[in-house]
Amino acid sequence: MAKKRERTERRARERELRKLVRDRERLASFEPGGSAERPITVDSPAVIEVRVRSLTCPQCTGTYKLNEHTAPSSGLREVLVTCTQCHVSRSLWFRLGSSEPN
Repeated sequence: MAKKRERTERRARERELRKLVRDRERLASFEPGGSAERPITVDSPAVIEVRVRSLTCPQCTGTYKLNEHTAPSSGLREVLVTCTQCHVSRSLWFRLGSSEPN
């Protein structure tokens, strides 16, 4: 059997890595906070920054830098973050809830 060219092998590895990145991003969207349909519940907006600092990037496990904090609807917060290691930007979602009984 003939040996594959170095370029062919390198391109195959690059395709596999791109596929892995797409799969990790897709899985991250199904985790809590990955989409508006699956927000992380917090008691107060003050807790959001602390929670963001405790989360890690699904690509490289780096920490996040908080860029922007918006409220697209009542009780829902979108936090735009960037990974400090791989520089990937993403949105994290939070829902304001209360732990106190009515």
